[in-house]
Amino acid sequence: MYAIVRTGGRQQKVSVGDTIEVDRLSVNKPGDSVELSTVLLVDGDAVTSDPWVLAGVKVQAEVVDHHKGAKIDIQKYKNKTGYKKRIGHRQLHTALKITGIDAPAK
Repeated sequence: MYAIVRTGGRQQKVSVGDTIEVDRLSVNKPGDSVELSTVLLVDGDAVTSDPWVLAGVKVQAEVVDHHKGAKIDIQKYKNKTGYKKRIGHRQLHTALKITGIDAPAK
């Protein structure tokens, strides 16, 4: 069984036992449980994408870790003006382990 959930503006396909990275969930500590409620599709016995049925389906996850992503280098340059700028960015992530997916009501 798998589900497609929306977290942090992205859609991810998850199944029980998967570990996914989402944008930082700062209020949760490692070991806490999280409920992902925006479910877009569930595939069990049959594929379900009806929004009325999916309104009651929740995906349970456990916070594994908070960490930073890979460094992204940003360079800006304008010719003939002497302007150049170099900065970097590291996005903050939270690792979630999927522990359960509710079955849709029939």
